[in-house]
Amino acid sequence: MKKKARLYAVESNKVTVEGRDFDSTKFHLSVDLGEKSTGIQMGVVTRPFKFGTSEEGAKWVQFKDLLAKGAGMPVEVEFDAVSTSTGVTLALMAIVPDMPVPAAQKAQ
Repeated sequence: MKKKARLYAVESNKVTVEGRDFDSTKFHLSVDLGEKSTGIQMGVVTRPFKFGTSEEGAKWVQFKDLLAKGAGMPVEVEFDAVSTSTGVTLALMAIVPDMPVPAAQKAQ
């Protein structure tokens, strides 16, 4: 399923711990508080979604200054519902900016 979302942070890591390699990127997207919430709901809640390796994270460095402002940026995402041992969860299958690349980055 494709939808529009707001991206608030990108976290990319490539490390070796006790001989094991870990290489991943997490995209922190705003999520709906859902109908299960009761009472007053205010603010933005984000959830990390793993997608790709540190190479994927490197593609988003051009948006570092924009994300540092804390307002997030518009993106188009694609999710797939995946069955797990504890139920069904959303897996991020694709993410692309839903805005022009910053002008300073186009020149590089």
